[in-house]
Amino acid sequence: MALSQPKSSTGSGVTNALAAYFMWGLAPIYFKLLIDIGAGEILMHRVVWSSAFLLLLVLLSKKRLVLIQLCKQPKVIAKLSLSASILAVNWLLFIWAINNNHLLDASLGYFINPLFNVALGMMFFNERLRRNQKIAVALAGFGVFVQLFTVGSLPLVSLVLASTFAIYGVLRKKMHVDSFVGLLIESLLMLPIALLYWFYFIDSATADLTSNSASLNFTLIMAGIVTTAPLLCFTAAAKRLTLSSLGFFQYIGPSIMFLLATFYYKESMQLAEFATFIFIWLALALYSIDAYRTMKKTQIPNT
Repeated sequence: MALSQPKSSTGSGVTNALAAYFMWGLAPIYFKLLIDIGAGEILMHRVVWSSAFLLLLVLLSKKRLVLIQLCKQPKVIAKLSLSASILAVNWLLFIWAINNNHLLDASLGYFINPLFNVALGMMFFNERLRRNQKIAVALAGFGVFVQLFTVGSLPLVSLVLASTFAIYGVLRKKMHVDSFVGLLIESLLMLPIALLYWFYFIDSATADLTSNSASLNFTLIMAGIVTTAPLLCFTAAAKRLTLSSLGFFQYIGPSIMFLLATFYYKESMQLAEFATFIFIWLALALYSIDAYRTMKKTQIPNT
């Protein structure tokens, strides 16, 4: 007897996965609308409105008890404080990269991210790398060193984005906390700092919502939707698809970012930087082929 998801469930999972990664890939278009606003101020709005939107979602989904139970666990709150700090760094750098014409660097970072996940899995979860995975990681590392020796600098924006998102993933995986409730608590932990920054430290004309146009305020408040909507779809997909299947969709986001940066926003790219992309793409191709073959081998045949 085959152990598989119903076709309708799988189809819904694929739809949600496509929606999640397309929204993540198109997110730079939203942040470009706020190019005249500082990254710190945008991050503040992202935290405030994400907190409000997530709180509404948690209350509507009747996860109040889960939220209350987690709030009574100081050790879990302390761990979520750490993951929230990592997430804030990732969000801030992503916004800064987009609005300072470093979208290609952001794209490279999220292309590298799966390979960081492989390395961290080996370090923290005692996962053993298969031969092709080792080659993939080596190819990615070589691509980074090509840029180091040719351009004379590391792609720091890419590496920090990839590492912070990977570390965040490790921290959340080790906590076994409900995804929505966990993100809500992380947002609420950031909220006092965001509000303090908003009321006492922002020196910007746009900080006063009462003096902004309705369209600008709507765009700022949309930060909550832009942050949480892809997560909603991603969580729905994760419930309906295997992690191996879900992994094949993760390149949609950075691919869209790469196309936007190259053909729409016309960001310049040196030959050495393009060579780095080539090595990363080769690494990801090898990684994906290996993951697909492993998935096929572990599937239980029909009987």
